[in-house]
Amino acid sequence: MVQNAKKVAGLVLYGSLCLAANAAFADGTRTWTQSKYEEFSKGTATGVAINNNGSIELAPAVRQVLATPSTYIWAITVDDKGNVYAAAGSPARVYQITPDGKAVVIFEAKELQVQAVAVVGNVVYAATAPDGKLYRIERSSGKVDAALGNSSKNEGAKTEAGAKPDKDSPPLDPSWSATAVFTPKAKYIWALVADGQGNVYVATGDPGEIHKLTPKGDHSLFFKSDETHIRCLVLDGKGNVIAGSDGSGLVYRISGAGEGFVLYSAPKKEITSLAVDSVGGIYASAAGEKRAGPGGSIGIPSLPVSSGISMVAPGATIQPQTPLAGNIPGQAGMIGVGPLSFPGAVGGGSEIYKITADGNPLRLWNSRDDLAYSLAADTGGRLLAGTGNRGRILSVSGVDDFADAGKVTSAQVTALAWARNGVLYAATSNLGKIFAIGPKAAAEGTFESDVFDTKTVSRWGRVEFRGTGNVELFARSGNVDNPDRNWSTWKKIDLGKDAAAQVPAARFAQWKAVLHEGSVSPRVESVGLNYLPRNVAPAVDEVTVQAGVRYQPQPKSSNPGGSSDGGTGISGPHFESPPSSTHDRDAIGIKWTAHDDNDDQLVYSLYYRGDGESGWLLLKDNVTDKAYSIDASLLPDGGYTVKVVASDAPSHAPGEALMGMRESARFEVDTTPPRIEGLAASVEGSQIHVHFRAVDDFSAISKAECSVDAGEWQYIEPVGQISDSKSEDYDFRVVAPAGPEHVIVVRAYDRYENLGAAKTVLKGK
Repeated sequence: MVQNAKKVAGLVLYGSLCLAANAAFADGTRTWTQSKYEEFSKGTATGVAINNNGSIELAPAVRQVLATPSTYIWAITVDDKGNVYAAAGSPARVYQITPDGKAVVIFEAKELQVQAVAVVGNVVYAATAPDGKLYRIERSSGKVDAALGNSSKNEGAKTEAGAKPDKDSPPLDPSWSATAVFTPKAKYIWALVADGQGNVYVATGDPGEIHKLTPKGDHSLFFKSDETHIRCLVLDGKGNVIAGSDGSGLVYRISGAGEGFVLYSAPKKEITSLAVDSVGGIYASAAGEKRAGPGGSIGIPSLPVSSGISMVAPGATIQPQTPLAGNIPGQAGMIGVGPLSFPGAVGGGSEIYKITADGNPLRLWNSRDDLAYSLAADTGGRLLAGTGNRGRILSVSGVDDFADAGKVTSAQVTALAWARNGVLYAATSNLGKIFAIGPKAAAEGTFESDVFDTKTVSRWGRVEFRGTGNVELFARSGNVDNPDRNWSTWKKIDLGKDAAAQVPAARFAQWKAVLHEGSVSPRVESVGLNYLPRNVAPAVDEVTVQAGVRYQPQPKSSNPGGSSDGGTGISGPHFESPPSSTHDRDAIGIKWTAHDDNDDQLVYSLYYRGDGESGWLLLKDNVTDKAYSIDASLLPDGGYTVKVVASDAPSHAPGEALMGMRESARFEVDTTPPRIEGLAASVEGSQIHVHFRAVDDFSAISKAECSVDAGEWQYIEPVGQISDSKSEDYDFRVVAPAGPEHVIVVRAYDRYENLGAAKTVLKGK
């Protein structure tokens, strides 16, 4: 149904007055709002486009044309009759899809990959890897293709030597034959492009060169670069060849005479794709960080993105990988070993540039999460970009002006090609599929938001919607983070009435928008769900007490310990700096950690209790820091326990606050020094005989020392040698220095470093 946007935007919030009677839900209404591209991009879009300005609209219709048994499709092209040709790998094939949707295999190579494809009239050219060869494929009359070993009697495509044809694979069309027409002295053939005169340009890697094949089959070196790989080719409107390299990320313009000029040196290592628009603009996508050394790498040529090493399993994390010289897809254990990474992509991401007709370069788009693998420009000045590793197709209209134009079910969109009827064909890898996109928009599209976690059971109120056109809105809730595990069913929201969500109280929630075409284009600009969290008691996680530490008061913030979401329900992380401390032997430092699932502001009270006591005594209340210090001298010597009580009272009405608490481990306070008793000394020949007793009322004596006539302190042992008692006797002799009288000083320490000392004077006779 068509909604009145002004009426919906004026709906009254489902406020806390409606729910204040229930004290279990008492910390105020919050709103979970989504209105930005970054927020919408976390959801699931089907048939809708997400614009970077923060809106959702119907996208061009996407339909799957072919699902192949090949893992990768590297390139596609469309001929004048609307036939689509796809170069695939593992197994290495060229597929043909006719305008009526019939798919056949017209070529199956002995090599591991068919990397590129081009069409000249009725002839199809295909390039293979490794040790690339260029094949000419055309219809035959049952003759045996010596290169393949297939005859017109073959009825199905082979996947491996001796293997049975895949029953789900398109059949092998025996009317096509292939002949190897060119084998460059290069490891790879990366790209092909054909001009209007029937010439085919062949881009190679290791070395980075471009060769020219004439309609008569003659071939020659057209352009030689100092890069390791020439990765991609297109033609501009003047017949120049535009080429992109891997190593230094260069974009070349090469005239018909083979004279090259660098149009742009990208800040990235590899040009992954090129496109040209109708007014002479050149588009380039790039990825990977440049590195020191020849060819942009450190002594080893790295494999470009479409080598297969670049492919990452859906949902995998992109990690750096050392390039491996000579490896190609399927060799050296590279395929089938799990997620494979993109060399150099970490920290650099991917970018798209436009080089205007007057040579000015502009960066249109960049991302740390998505990699641009393929480009195609339409006649309206819009650029389409196929990305990975989430299978998204972007529509780029200008600098930082883009939208999600579509999404496919494979991980990477590795090739794009326009047909004359305005359909955009997209080829994908992981898995190898072909999709047709547009030219009309989808009649219906669906967007499901990401799952929102309120951290506790919450009641759900009205929904705030801003948008236009025929949009239906739904909501559901549940108490596990996976909506497929027994959540409530989708409940339609009556936007024309009270817009109440009417879903069960639960911790998690999700909304869904269904867009329908109509006289007014449907659009979702903002959706907000009001909710009231159930108040949960705060938790004190840990309490530590340390003697000899004094904590400094923390600077007061405007919202200490409170929610950082501003009432929107989208909380940011709390960054709490650890309390600063200093050493102070006369202090006792108490530190604790606490959290509140409602993100409430907390206040703390501290209590203490001595050994053998039953009641708790208040030490300090209304503490907002998570650390506090006291003077040790305020407590008599003995054993104690501290209790920290956290309250969410600052965020709640009187009588509705909840508390949590935790006790510390037992600790001891001892500030009284030992006593020296019975100190006596006498001269016995050349020695001084000393004896005394060290006594402490609380802790054991740890050590004692003696000094004669202000000399060095000397460690002395107790009579029993082991110092482990509150009372220790000492009886020892020291050498008597020369002189008529002597001053003997002794000192003793208890286990808490409290010091007691005494002295005696021996006078000469």
